[in-house]
Amino acid sequence: MQSFQISRRNLPHWQEPGRVYFITWRCKQGRTLDSKDRTLVMDTLRHWDGLKWKIFAAVILIDHVHVLAQSLPKGEGGAFDLAEIIHSVKSFSSQKINRFGGNVGSLWQDERYDRIVRDEAEFLEKWQYIRNNPSKEGWDSQPEEYPWLYEKGR
Repeated sequence: MQSFQISRRNLPHWQEPGRVYFITWRCKQGRTLDSKDRTLVMDTLRHWDGLKWKIFAAVILIDHVHVLAQSLPKGEGGAFDLAEIIHSVKSFSSQKINRFGGNVGSLWQDERYDRIVRDEAEFLEKWQYIRNNPSKEGWDSQPEEYPWLYEKGR
C-alpha cells in the first residue's frame, strides 16, 4: 500500500500507511469460538506482530475479535496492506479451526469494521474498550487475567 486508499464493500475502508486502526471482525451467524479456537486465533494474530503489523492490544471473544494495530512499513516503501493481513489471519484460522473441529465453510463474516484512530485520546479509549470487553461476556476477574487478551506497549 503506497498512499491513502478508500475501498468499499458494505462498509467503507480507509487505509493510510503509518496509521493506527481499531479493527473488529465477527464469526458468521451460528459459529462461535471455544477456548482452543481462541488460542489459535490469538497465535495467528501474534504471528504477524512485528512482521507485517504492530499490535498494541487485541482480544478474542466468543464470536468476535478486536485489534488495535498499525501496519508496518515495507522495505520498498509504503506499508503492508491491512486487508491482506486480516485476510491471512481469517483464512489461516478458519482453515485450522474447521480442520480440528470437523466443520466446513467460512468461520468469519466477509466484512470487517475498521477505523483510523485519530488521536491519543481515541487510542486510549479503544485500548480500554478492548481491555474491558471480556467483562461483557461475564469475565469477572481482572482484564489482564483473561487468557485471550494481548497487550503490548507502544
